[in-house]
Amino acid sequence: SSQQHQEAVHHCASSRCGEDSHGKLYKNDTETQLYSLKMYSIIHIFYSSYHLWKYTIYDEDEVLLALAEQLGNFTMLVGGPEYVHCLLPPLESLATVEETVVRDKAVESLRKISQEHSPVDLEVHFEPLVKRLASGDWFTSRTSACGLFSVCYPRVSSTVKAEIRQHFRTLCSDDTPMVRRAAASKLGEFAKVLEPEYVKSDIISLFTALASDEQDSVRLLAVEACVSIATLLPQEDLETLVMPTLRQAAEDKSWRVRYMVADKFSELQKAVGSEITKNDLVPAFQNLLKDCEAEVRAAAANKVKEFCENLPEDNREQIIMTHILPCVKELVSDTNQHVKSALASVIMGLSTILGKDNTIEHLLPLFLAQLKDECPEVRLNIISNLDCVNEVIGIRQLSQSLLPAIVELAEDAKWRVRLAIIEYMPLLAGQLGVEFFDEKLNTLCMAWLIDHVYAIREAATCNLMKLVEKFGAEWAQNTIVPKVLGMANDPNYLHRMTTLFCINALSEACGQEITTKQMLPVVLKMSNDQVANVRFNVAKSLQKIGPVLDSNALQTEVKPVLEKLATDSDMDVKYFAQEAISALQS
Repeated sequence: SSQQHQEAVHHCASSRCGEDSHGKLYKNDTETQLYSLKMYSIIHIFYSSYHLWKYTIYDEDEVLLALAEQLGNFTMLVGGPEYVHCLLPPLESLATVEETVVRDKAVESLRKISQEHSPVDLEVHFEPLVKRLASGDWFTSRTSACGLFSVCYPRVSSTVKAEIRQHFRTLCSDDTPMVRRAAASKLGEFAKVLEPEYVKSDIISLFTALASDEQDSVRLLAVEACVSIATLLPQEDLETLVMPTLRQAAEDKSWRVRYMVADKFSELQKAVGSEITKNDLVPAFQNLLKDCEAEVRAAAANKVKEFCENLPEDNREQIIMTHILPCVKELVSDTNQHVKSALASVIMGLSTILGKDNTIEHLLPLFLAQLKDECPEVRLNIISNLDCVNEVIGIRQLSQSLLPAIVELAEDAKWRVRLAIIEYMPLLAGQLGVEFFDEKLNTLCMAWLIDHVYAIREAATCNLMKLVEKFGAEWAQNTIVPKVLGMANDPNYLHRMTTLFCINALSEACGQEITTKQMLPVVLKMSNDQVANVRFNVAKSLQKIGPVLDSNALQTEVKPVLEKLATDSDMDVKYFAQEAISALQS
């Protein structure tokens, strides 16, 4: 209750509870200091804001980080929004420290509590803090200031707004690259809160300057800001105010800047509209797909599907077939595996855009080449997205064109590739239908059960369960169960254990009758196996399938076998048998 809460606070303030936390702040042990900082939230920080400010002299970055984070949640603990300005001095101090993560957390807390200032308090207390940071001697304070302009600008008077814009302009041309970088990273955010006339008069000139900065780390951040700026300008201004700078960035001498253009290409495309996309962005995208740096080609390849989807519908197909597809064909045989992998993750999506005829004629040969690529990740990405193509060309065409390659991959030397094929098999089976599956893929699925890699055998077992759920218990009884039970006599004990794992997985899907009449006798017979690992897995299997069986089978067949195993010479067999007996009794 409220009364109990007040009594607890009073107790803290009037006893050694508060003194204890206060004293721990001075200890050298970092963990103790962190604990005491978090205790402030419990004892309602009855120490003055002056003391808080004084305590920011700790030299442990972890303590300073915790303090910067906690202060952002202290509004109600210092008396509410009316007194929130008391938290500004310690946060201002933390926003100037050398450690970046501490500064960032202090700025995050300042941004948070800025919303709790009234407009008057914002001008009286918060805005002067921003000015002090912006004009500080050390670059650390000036970088922190960049993150605070946008949160206070909308709520101050026009005179103060002019001062804020001036401070931001100054920081954009600061002598220190780190400050210019911080300003560039916040340029788009600041542009969003400015009046439209100042976006044109102030932001465009700053954007142009930062995009031409001598440091590529500044230029690439200007590209990111370009997306925000382009969305704020009318279409007629984009060509003259934004596009010259964007064209320059797309051909920048630094691959990192070109990479950023490629990475943000879809967002830029949406921001500038269809006309500029046709005239400017299509040639730029072609150049990025052909870039001399693999990182840039990979980033552009990753955007192929999105870029094509966002093209204007009236001439989308013509642009893709004429300008984009030739570049894509070159990337399929790129020398860099990351480029090929990035393309493989999205190329299947082109089939829904280009339609059935173009997919069969132009894309299927590319998919087939990628399925046979030497890089496992490329093959994996193609396999994982086959359903996109199936929707367009149908399973028959897909199976005729790609199924031979899929079957070949099912025996791939890389077990992860085999695993990907197994995981795709239930979807493929559902699309092919039971007859086609039995004819083409059933043998393959059974072969995986005796793979030399355990992860493959495990996945193959799970695959069988999903197939039974899809095709039904009758299909399982006629097609799968006899083959699985036949493995119980395999000379390799690992294969005999796989029989038990399959029975565990299939029992529920197959139902009581099949489990009792066909599976249970095999499990009971395996209780006499010479290998202890098989015997204790028999106990685990009986526990697993027990709920599926009727009470008569449990009492007359299962219980005697478990009691026998409970007296086995092997301690693991005894343990699992006793576990099974206890579980089935309950």
